[in-house]
Amino acid sequence: MTRLHLLPAATPRRLLDRLAVTLTAGTLGLTLTVAVVTAATPGVAVAAAGVTATIPVGNRPAAVAANPETDTVYVTNDRAGTVSVISGRTNTVTATIPVGNTPEGIAVNPPTNTIYVANYNAGTVSVIDGRTNTVTATIPVGRQPHGVATNPVTNTVYVANLGADTVSVICG
Repeated sequence: MTRLHLLPAATPRRLLDRLAVTLTAGTLGLTLTVAVVTAATPGVAVAAAGVTATIPVGNRPAAVAANPETDTVYVTNDRAGTVSVISGRTNTVTATIPVGNTPEGIAVNPPTNTIYVANYNAGTVSVIDGRTNTVTATIPVGRQPHGVATNPVTNTVYVANLGADTVSVICG
């Protein structure tokens, strides 16, 4: 199984032309792959460019989000209870941030450089300052938060709570 996580529509063209992130399940577990591509040939699929880097991250990576303004990629590692921070320039892990129990979903608010992590078994969202790579707050939400999205225009965060059939709205 391969999942491709697309960057937001507001991502600057110069970064969209270079970055594709995939999460692949294999016999040895999951692998995060970051491919740097170009748009030199319009209409050519991203997959045609091939894999340019494979980056080891924490135990059982679950979700990926990118900040196009800082060229930084964030990966939740749900068995490790951490978020791996990857430099998009060097394709290396630059930090590992402890968060809540079973981090699943992740989203970035590029203008504020704030990262939001849905901690599935904890029923919380960890708020990370992207400048310092530290958790600045832990917010209780509904049961089993799974998906998270940000609206950078309104600085609002939306969290889908799988176990509660609700969406929590957070003012970022």
